Amino acid sequence: MSTDTSQPYDLAACVALMRGGSKSFFAASRLLPQRVRTASVALYAFCRVADDLVDNGDDPQRSLELLKQRLDLVYEGRPSPALEDQALAIVVGQYQLPRLLLDALLEGFYWDAQGRAYPTMSSVHDYAARVAGAVGAMMCLVMGVKYPVALARACELGVAMQLTNIARDVGEDARNGRLYLPHDWLREEGIDPISWLQRPVHTPALQRVVQRVLDEADMLYQRASAGIAELPKDCRAAILAARLIYAEIGHQLRRLGCNSVDQRTVVSTTMKLALIGQAQLLSSWLKKDLHPPEALSAIAYLVRGCEPAAGSADTLPLHQPSKTVSERVVWMLALFERLENDRRQGVELSPNSLSEQRWG
Repeated sequence: MSTDTSQPYDLAACVALMRGGSKSFFAASRLLPQRVRTASVALYAFCRVADDLVDNGDDPQRSLELLKQRLDLVYEGRPSPALEDQALAIVVGQYQLPRLLLDALLEGFYWDAQGRAYPTMSSVHDYAARVAGAVGAMMCLVMGVKYPVALARACELGVAMQLTNIARDVGEDARNGRLYLPHDWLREEGIDPISWLQRPVHTPALQRVVQRVLDEADMLYQRASAGIAELPKDCRAAILAARLIYAEIGHQLRRLGCNSVDQRTVVSTTMKLALIGQAQLLSSWLKKDLHPPEALSAIAYLVRGCEPAAGSADTLPLHQPSKTVSERVVWMLALFERLENDRRQGVELSPNSLSEQRWG
């Protein structure tokens, strides 16, 4: 595989491209040390690419099988020419990421494509553990933290963020034929999930359900603060910023009456900058929990799956990634930005479009 490139990209270009994707991810990632940031961008891009392939393909089962085959190659040390696979292979090899975490992520994406129903909050936790908790665990390992308490809090922070997304996107999800609110909570408020999904409207009863989801997220955000204290000092501000920004989405949604059917809640750039500044000030004051709570049951298997990595005595490299790695990630992000633009413009993604891309 060639490592030459026709354009002199650098990490600054990578940052500019990432800004075109997830604004919350970009805002928080600005505080990560470069040794972690490049790997986190690579993980994020693979997650988005995999999500699009399963979600937008004609045959989700087939897309899932193809992604598993691509992961097989990544873990065998001979990734496909697809740029996101090449970048992921570097991260997997450098940080010894357990395959279980990526398999969990793909399973969650498949649940999305299936239009799976969630009868209880426990089942919502199961979903969030896969699509977000697994990413939290991977980020924790990339930052060099491998012991169970920190991994549990990282997974739970991912779950909290996903619950915030669910509360924020009730209307958007419903218009796509999806409902992630716990069915039993809806029925307790006199809402039939199937009927509501056919005609989604905001009501005081629905407001109370959304409020409960946000309360659940807030409980996990509180746990996460102690977990952030377990991270390396140069990583704490970035993760705390992500935690504060996502929690602020919930605070803003509450101020809007928990109406996420008729509008989408956003955190302004000014507020994000203020929260980033707050994170930088507060990150050095975080305290570890001397009596940490038991891990959320939905994420326990993810923590156990990281035990081989936890037993490793290897230390993570502190040097900046080579330019070649940065260039690969930048090239991959250019592809990711195109996918994001295509999705916004309603262009259908071909399941083979990514694997046809070549590096060099």
